[in-house]
Amino acid sequence: MKITNGLAAVLAIAGLSACAQSDTRSASKPVAPAAQVVGEPVDCLQLTSFRSTQIRDDRTIDFMGTGDKVWRNTLPNSCPGLKSADAFTYETSLSQLCNVDIITVLNNFGGRPQRGAGCGLGTFVPVKLAK
Repeated sequence: MKITNGLAAVLAIAGLSACAQSDTRSASKPVAPAAQVVGEPVDCLQLTSFRSTQIRDDRTIDFMGTGDKVWRNTLPNSCPGLKSADAFTYETSLSQLCNVDIITVLNNFGGRPQRGAGCGLGTFVPVKLAK
């Protein structure tokens, strides 16, 4: 009887542990809203074309234009800390941001921005966000 109760306790703990791991994995899944592609991808986006950005997860950034114009950029690789920092910077000598450019995560430590990971951009895909 003691063995059965002990085994039940071990199985219960293992089950709870599996649930906790499952919850952690689902919480780290991308949170980008669904989007419908409405045009051909472009390699570069004029800096004047967008007014703000929405960081959706560590791999997805929506560049918000005027009206309902949105270009989704899916980075070729995950960019560590991008979503949690919710900020990035870039440098370009051109009047456009391109898929060959690098963005740098901006972490906020004690009220001071600090440079984090550098990550390459993907192409800019015009999309219509699902409501």
